[in-house]
Amino acid sequence: MLVFTINKHGERLMPCKPSKARKLLRNRKAKIIKHNPFTIQLLYGSSGYKQPINLGIDLGAKHIGVAITSKNNVLAKGEIELRQDVKSLLETRKIYRSSRRNRKTRYRPARFLNRVSSKKKGWLPPSILSRIDNTFMWIDKFTNLLPNPKVSIEVGKFDIAKMINPKIEGVEYQEGQTYGYHDVRYYVFTRDSYTCQVCKKKDKILQTHHIKYVSKGGSNRADNLITVCTDCHTSKNHEKGGALYDWMIKNKKVKIYKEATFMNTIRQRIFFKYPNASIIYGSVTTPKRKELGLEKTHYNDAIAISGIESICHNIDEIFKIKQFRKKKRSLHEATARKGRKTPNKTQKRNSKNTKYQNGFHLNDKVRLFGEVGFISGFTSGGCYVKDIENSYITIPDKTYKQVSFKHLEFINHNNNWQFISRL
Repeated sequence: MLVFTINKHGERLMPCKPSKARKLLRNRKAKIIKHNPFTIQLLYGSSGYKQPINLGIDLGAKHIGVAITSKNNVLAKGEIELRQDVKSLLETRKIYRSSRRNRKTRYRPARFLNRVSSKKKGWLPPSILSRIDNTFMWIDKFTNLLPNPKVSIEVGKFDIAKMINPKIEGVEYQEGQTYGYHDVRYYVFTRDSYTCQVCKKKDKILQTHHIKYVSKGGSNRADNLITVCTDCHTSKNHEKGGALYDWMIKNKKVKIYKEATFMNTIRQRIFFKYPNASIIYGSVTTPKRKELGLEKTHYNDAIAISGIESICHNIDEIFKIKQFRKKKRSLHEATARKGRKTPNKTQKRNSKNTKYQNGFHLNDKVRLFGEVGFISGFTSGGCYVKDIENSYITIPDKTYKQVSFKHLEFINHNNNWQFISRL
């Protein structure tokens, strides 16, 4: 992967090759200012020659594809993996807190202003907010490391509104599918072409029918309603063996264009945060990727998104970035007093539940037995090391997971992100 470069005045330059970066560092003409991604700053004047450069971003709920291209050359490519455990951890914390209320513990003052109803407008669940914030953080980070890049972002598989109305433009995107209708009832009739969905007959008295009854959690929205005629909408047909009942078994929902909640949420924010970015849909990306002869991966989609016409040189090295949960709250553990002789009344940590030991910190990047990994936890006389795929790196021919500090070769400190490049 190329090395990001800035001049001595802090201005962004074109990325350079790793061999050139090593020479500059060895001759003390540059200094390291960031490890992830690796960035150097020149200590001498530079002409600042720049080329047109493109940044392609393939958004996803779990993975983000990234590609940097220039003049039909792929300079860097890789993917970012976001955390998916925020919701489950919050639910676990909720269970532990609930159980603590039945035990004799230290007093905690009441907190009355932490309810969803008191949050400001635009509030999002922590699990979704975490992924959106981290997505924006990495887009901004790569944008700020490149000299005036042209940013292209894929925000979905296809433009849902354009499928319904190919001529849609501007403010029309903000008007829903029921815009212009007096109420949802007549929108459902129009959507179903004033045709009974059970007997497929027209020119009859029509009614709307709930696919999922309101008493069982259904809604009155258009995606939960279908058009049926009065002949089919009878009490007998509602029962088992009736025509309407049989239709409900075979067709549990109407055909609608609805994507995952996260992608719908982030799409709206992308439009406002990056107004100058080129917004692309997967229906455009897929044929472009096939035209370039690339396999289906997140970073190959990003290459196609970047707007490259053909590929003269495609780098073999692929980077992967993964988020790491660095904080561990001992008080919220199910066995919070394990290994202690006294109750945990002051939030005191376990001796193993520490952030650093023997000069090493949690999530430090280390090398051992020819492999690169990250410290995931400490023991009384060593630590645990995992690779970026969350597999333990152990001593050869041994079954236990602990490794001694003497086997570790320190590479660099990390925050809560893991970064690795490989072929």
